[in-house]
Amino acid sequence: MVHSAYDSFELLTDCPTKIEAVESYGTKLLLGCLDGSLRIYGPDTSGSSPSSDRSPPSDFHAPTSSDLRRAPYVLERNVVGFSKKPLISMEVLDSRELLLSLSESISFHRLPNLETVAMLTKAKGANVYSWDDRRGFLCFARQKKVCIFRHDGGRGFVEVKEFGVPDTVKSMSWCGENICLGIRREYTIMNSSNGALAEVFPCGRLAPPLVISLPTSELILGKDNIGVFVDQTGKLLPEGRICWSEAPQEVIIQKPYAIGLLPRYLEIRSLRVPYPLIQTVVLRNARHLIQSNSAIVVALDNSVFGFFPVPLGAQIVQLTASGNFEEALALCKLLPPEDSNLRAAKEASIHMRYAHCLFENGSYEEAMEHFLASQVDITYVLSLYPSIILPKTAAIPEHEKSVDMSWDGAHLSRGSSGLSDDMESLPTHLQESEENEALESIKMNHNTLMALIKFLQKKRSSIIEKAAAEGTEEIVLDAVGDNFGPHDSSRFKRLNKGRGSTPISSGARDMAAILDTTLLQALLLTGQSSTALELLKGLNYCDVKISEEILQKRNQYATLLELYKCNLMHREALKMLHQLVEESKSNQSHGDPTKKFKPESIIEYLKPLCGTDPMLVLEFAMLVLESCPTQTIELFLSGNIQADLVNSYLKKHAPNMQATYLELMLAMNETGISGNLQNEMVQIYLSEILDWYAELSAQKKWDEKTYTPTRKKLLSALDSISGYSPEALVKRLPLDALYEERAILLGKMNQHELALSLYVHKLHVPDLALSYCDRVYENTLLQQAGKSSGNIYLSLLQIYLNPRKTTKNFEKRISNLVSYPSNNLSKVSSGSSVKAKVSRAIKKIAAIEGAEDMKMIASGTDSGRSDGDGDEPCEEGGSNIMLDEVLDLLSKRWDRINGAQALRLLPKETKLQNLLPFLGPLVRKSSEAYRNYSVIKSLRQSENLQVKDELYSQRTAVVKITSDSMCSLCNKKIGTSVFAVYPNGKTIVHFVCFKDSQSMKAVAKTSTLRKR
Repeated sequence: MVHSAYDSFELLTDCPTKIEAVESYGTKLLLGCLDGSLRIYGPDTSGSSPSSDRSPPSDFHAPTSSDLRRAPYVLERNVVGFSKKPLISMEVLDSRELLLSLSESISFHRLPNLETVAMLTKAKGANVYSWDDRRGFLCFARQKKVCIFRHDGGRGFVEVKEFGVPDTVKSMSWCGENICLGIRREYTIMNSSNGALAEVFPCGRLAPPLVISLPTSELILGKDNIGVFVDQTGKLLPEGRICWSEAPQEVIIQKPYAIGLLPRYLEIRSLRVPYPLIQTVVLRNARHLIQSNSAIVVALDNSVFGFFPVPLGAQIVQLTASGNFEEALALCKLLPPEDSNLRAAKEASIHMRYAHCLFENGSYEEAMEHFLASQVDITYVLSLYPSIILPKTAAIPEHEKSVDMSWDGAHLSRGSSGLSDDMESLPTHLQESEENEALESIKMNHNTLMALIKFLQKKRSSIIEKAAAEGTEEIVLDAVGDNFGPHDSSRFKRLNKGRGSTPISSGARDMAAILDTTLLQALLLTGQSSTALELLKGLNYCDVKISEEILQKRNQYATLLELYKCNLMHREALKMLHQLVEESKSNQSHGDPTKKFKPESIIEYLKPLCGTDPMLVLEFAMLVLESCPTQTIELFLSGNIQADLVNSYLKKHAPNMQATYLELMLAMNETGISGNLQNEMVQIYLSEILDWYAELSAQKKWDEKTYTPTRKKLLSALDSISGYSPEALVKRLPLDALYEERAILLGKMNQHELALSLYVHKLHVPDLALSYCDRVYENTLLQQAGKSSGNIYLSLLQIYLNPRKTTKNFEKRISNLVSYPSNNLSKVSSGSSVKAKVSRAIKKIAAIEGAEDMKMIASGTDSGRSDGDGDEPCEEGGSNIMLDEVLDLLSKRWDRINGAQALRLLPKETKLQNLLPFLGPLVRKSSEAYRNYSVIKSLRQSENLQVKDELYSQRTAVVKITSDSMCSLCNKKIGTSVFAVYPNGKTIVHFVCFKDSQSMKAVAKTSTLRKR
């Protein structure tokens, strides 16, 4: 026996006649005897006080005055001849105050006076029946028929159906709308509407069929010593089966127990799977078993016993003391709703005891489930793990480390049950001294830690939510000024929790710190590094100091990095990351675990910090700028760090990377770099080139056509960007070298003639001069919105035709430019200079037209030249004229050069045949333009004639005014008044009306304009 669920009491003895049926009505016992009499017994109140003869509160039902009492019963009334034959069975219908009895037929009597209400003559010979109290339906079996009657609410019953069955029915019961029948050796479900039968399964070989109805309208069907659970349709239920020690004669259900009447004893089993045995009571020759409101009644041949439920509190004490915690918890759920607080306290205490028992027996996960259900503080559970390091704020008082074993016996007993409520009798292995010894022997194995992890994860959501709510409340109070301390101070407490410098006063955040720190340790000890990393990525309250020490010992650098990051300890994180990167470089060949850390890891860490701490980003970006220049520059650009700030920091701490940064930034974002930075980049390039030039010049190895990578960068930068100062750069250039750089700078200063002279006479690269002219021409075309200017090409022609004078002029102007850099010189426009030269040349040609010397070279400083001057170059050095380059230029750019001006500049010795590539397309283009303009002129003249013809036709229009002609404005007849006709030729108005309408329109337009 597990525990005492019922206390037995002999209600009456020595009944003079053998008892055939028994039933209870209120405090009365109704006994149907063998002689057909009905004997009514009541409690004997003569020798006991009213308070002592009542049964104690059972917790199953509220005690009332109509319940059976724990007292001897005496005969109050004997109804002789109640039935002609002995009663087979009887049942009290409480809802209708009727007594249903089965003897030779079925009779109904009104209670309590036993007045006959109805007698079903058709039920004569019936051997079994079933009553459906909800609908008032009665079914009974007679021979091979099943009849259904309905109570009409008055004094009669109405027959509803009658169905035939294959054999005599031995047991039956309603199951919803159907009826379950035990026929022969099998069970059958009958449809009460049409009588259709559906076989369920055969019954046992040793015992007759037994159908027991459950309160849920489901059934238990007996199969020898096994009770099978089925639903209303006969389908097996997942609850399985209940096994009795022997085949029961009768079974009743009184939750949470099933009571079976066996041949030699009464057996009580729990209705919880696996339906364990609860109590056994030896009763020989027991014949009948019924259920009353507050007790179970067992009738023997001449005596009756009452089994009264032991109070639930006392049962819970017994079960807990015997270690049957599951049954104790199940009984706690049956406590009355008004005792919800008591029930919660009992359940928590039982869960805690059960958890300790499971933990000591190695069932760690189940133990944690019960710790969770007990709502115990997590510090109590963590006391079972002495190896776990807790934050200093989590000091556990000594009294909390032991289980509180004291129970209130008065509350648990719920009445006088005769059982001891003193829990001092519990096993001594739960005492504090032995428990501490057991804790010392616990090893931090994988199973215990996994159970702890699951426990903490289930508790975490509610604790973290409370901690976050407290933090939010503090921030709100700081924002509205309730706290005089700065807002950042409270935030600092949250972000630096557990470090010892700033104590946390919040209880919820203390508990969150304990939980998260413990969870992190357990995850690391079980090898769940990825889960620990995910924990730190979210909102967490891990103690920094403890977590840092553990992670460093276990070399969990990625997790430690996330710990620093979530606590805003970025400097510590970056220092560690840099150290790991350096170790990775040195240990690549040894398979070191730190090899996964690359310089890119530092860049990825710095990305979110660009907006909050740019100086920290610059400091640690210097460590990877040389190894990952492109990614570092992308970091500066994507983080919107000011370029001037980056440049100044580089200039101070990493000057060798300054040019790299500027050129990469220019390549990625050309428009985002300022003029100052562009100028600084060019100055850096130029300084390096000048150093290189000085070194080679000292060794007399300088070659103008030698291009180093830096010089190529300088030339590209000078040509492509425009933010630098060309005047300052020109002064730094040597006079006898770096001609290409000087040419580009002179071009930026609009000194086109000087730039072209360098390309032609110093560099001797006519192609570069031609490309330069093309760029100037196209830029001028864009700036002047389509107005082309070929003066730049004429300047190149002059340089080709008079190289000696050009060279002298170049040296003089370069000397002046470097020595006296005036603003006027820097602003000289090549377009105006060439234009003046051409105009003077045209005037001179017109003055000496027909003369023998036709050569004319214009100069920026000459006002005119004589014939003798024009012949001088040819006579002194005619071979110096670069005629081939002139002809090549004319043939390639004939469409961009003014032909007349070019011809006037050519020497008279130039052969016409050599000018065919220039004149041919030029003449063809001129002829084509002339033809096109002629066609356009003819088309315009034709269009003019068409317009005139249309005008004449419109003027010849005729308007006929009759006596019926009406004005479209005033709707009056035109008559002989002056009229006006609208352009459509149909609308006719008075001229006066027309003038008035026009004036009104003018006034309306003026008012509208004023409103605007």
